[in-house]
Amino acid sequence: MAVNGSPELVVEPDSTLVLLTVEEAARRLGIGRTTCFRLVSTGELESVTVGRLRRVPADAVPAYVAALRRSALAA
Repeated sequence: MAVNGSPELVVEPDSTLVLLTVEEAARRLGIGRTTCFRLVSTGELESVTVGRLRRVPADAVPAYVAALRRSALAA
């Protein structure tokens, strides 16, 4: 229960989404929103523009993690 006595709202991530908001991608990566926006702005994490919106393809998240693992092994 939440502090005020009401039950907590738990939102399960939708694994069927093809495009994620930067905030959703950050949650999946377990990093902060600002860090995720930096990764998007530097191109380290792939993103696309849909109209005026910035979205991260869902498959870009595991691709980013795989790139991190490859670079860790090479070091």
